[in-house]
Amino acid sequence: MPQPVSSWRLVHLPALLLSGAAYIGLAYCTPRAEFGQLAGLFGVAFGLYWLLLQTKLPLRTGLLAALLLRLLWLPALPALSDDYHRFRWDGLLVAAGVNPYQYRPDELAAVAKELRGASAETAARQLAPQRQQLETLYPKLNSPHYYSVYPPVCQAVFGLASGLFPASEQCAVLLMRLVLLLAEAATAGLLLALLRRFELPPHRALWYLLNPLVVVELTGNLHFEALVVTFLLLALWLLVRGRWPGAAGGLALAIGTKLLPLLVLPLLLRRLSWRRFLAVSALTGMVVVLLFLPLVSAELARNIGRSLDLYFRSFEFNASLYYLLRAAGYWLTGYNQIARIGPALALTFIVVIGGLLLGEKRPSWVSLPRTLLLLLTAYYLLATVVHPWYLTPLLALSVFTRYRYLLVWSGLAVLSYAAYQTTAYTENPWLLALEYGGVLLALVWDWRRRASRLPDAAT
Repeated sequence: MPQPVSSWRLVHLPALLLSGAAYIGLAYCTPRAEFGQLAGLFGVAFGLYWLLLQTKLPLRTGLLAALLLRLLWLPALPALSDDYHRFRWDGLLVAAGVNPYQYRPDELAAVAKELRGASAETAARQLAPQRQQLETLYPKLNSPHYYSVYPPVCQAVFGLASGLFPASEQCAVLLMRLVLLLAEAATAGLLLALLRRFELPPHRALWYLLNPLVVVELTGNLHFEALVVTFLLLALWLLVRGRWPGAAGGLALAIGTKLLPLLVLPLLLRRLSWRRFLAVSALTGMVVVLLFLPLVSAELARNIGRSLDLYFRSFEFNASLYYLLRAAGYWLTGYNQIARIGPALALTFIVVIGGLLLGEKRPSWVSLPRTLLLLLTAYYLLATVVHPWYLTPLLALSVFTRYRYLLVWSGLAVLSYAAYQTTAYTENPWLLALEYGGVLLALVWDWRRRASRLPDAAT
């Protein structure tokens, strides 16, 4: 008798092919300003992703699909983000031996024309071979008046790509994308290893690896949260296995890619003895210092501090609680109170950290992803800026928990791209309400569902 056609061939193959078509449309045919097309294609990809999860796509098929869907983006330039121009700018400086934290792009542009300022003049002479590339890049930068805030691990990748391909945008982007693809391959392995270690279904790895937000923002838009996820999972894997020096090195690399993983350190306080906690913290700090050492200058702390201060006091995008407080501030005072609200929310977050640390009943390595997920969720609910790719590390952590609100948030975060329909980047309050209303409902549903069930690692 002929064997019946397996259900995955009837459902999964067409879904994967349609997903590939949606990603091709996003990668090659969708300008950022075309929000309707962007949201439509992303919605199709997300709906098919949900269908694949609900119909139990086989793990091996899912892993192969995750790789192939990323490879579709390989020759594409990022269409939905222009940050890669700053990556190349910083990379050209690093390759020429110029400290990217020392000068703003507008300062170097002015010096190149007027040759004033002794140290800046020296930098301009060092950059003379790259002058044509820098002049081409400068008008494309979205933040020419701000110092670089990308930590040294990112700068090393920028410098490698721009050093090897100073005149080729396509080749520099391709090399950076290959680095991120390697990181994602390592992430896949670490997710599977940790899920087995925590006695959780390995199939959960696909929740992250096939998520359209992860594919679009990390592989497609070239955001380095891909490295953050890899190094965070590496640190967790080494912590679980009791390899403290290696864990400290992995955590330091995560911090050297984005500063936010510093939040892991307080969570280790009740999971390690005092002596081991101090040793891990000291070793992490030493490695972070070594990573920054090649770029140390008198201006380093001052300039990064200026940029971070601007971040908390001036920048705003896709926020939730902050926008409610801002509206109240307008009503009470008649002007934007971000200079006060931003720091106040940062201080509120410090209180949240203390509450989570004291509120954990049985701190363990199994519960660490859940606690870190809740901590980062609080951080972004209190933040003034929440770009969609910021959510990808949270998505990776959610794989180890019962919480599903991150899946909802990852599907709704694309609504923030509506702001790019105009050159003024005007946000739509109704879309913001839809995004965060959906997240709030998912959080409530998660909390009620979890209250009646067993701990995460028991399933």
